[in-house]
Amino acid sequence: MKLLLHVCCAPCSVQCAQALAAGGLRPDFYWYNPNIHPYTEYRSRRDSLRAFAESAGFPLVMDDEYGLRSFVGAANALDHTPRCAFCYRLRLEKTAWLAVERGYDAFSTSLLISPYQKHDLIREIGEELAARYGLVFFYRDFRPHFRRGQNQAREAGYYMQKYCGCIYSEEERFR
Repeated sequence: MKLLLHVCCAPCSVQCAQALAAGGLRPDFYWYNPNIHPYTEYRSRRDSLRAFAESAGFPLVMDDEYGLRSFVGAANALDHTPRCAFCYRLRLEKTAWLAVERGYDAFSTSLLISPYQKHDLIREIGEELAARYGLVFFYRDFRPHFRRGQNQAREAGYYMQKYCGCIYSEEERFR
């Protein structure tokens, strides 16, 4: 199976990649995260992920769109309640589209390692998009590997973020 893995950051990607490799899958990484703000946070996560992909030998497709205006403008039009659904759909749909364009069989996301993400919602959106695009949404609950991945990333010196990524979660984290 040819798998495209949407990646949000190095700490979440480390154990996802290792768990997939242990199961015989070696995904290609895809960076598309216009939800991450401010720019310094976006740059830190992007550069850290790039360093991890290079050091571990994972092919990385970069869609380097810092989406301050497009993401915040669209998210502001929504009530704050569905913001996570908006964010998941935005990134997963772009991943599914790229997977079709480049001949992948399946797609997934490193978001599935975080105990702070809404797994049922990610899975629901992923499966809906898979059906629409004629792909497989490769769901795997990576959460049991979360702490190990965080520790590995910390030991390797990768940037460790303090919030989900969007400006709303940044406000909630530091309030």
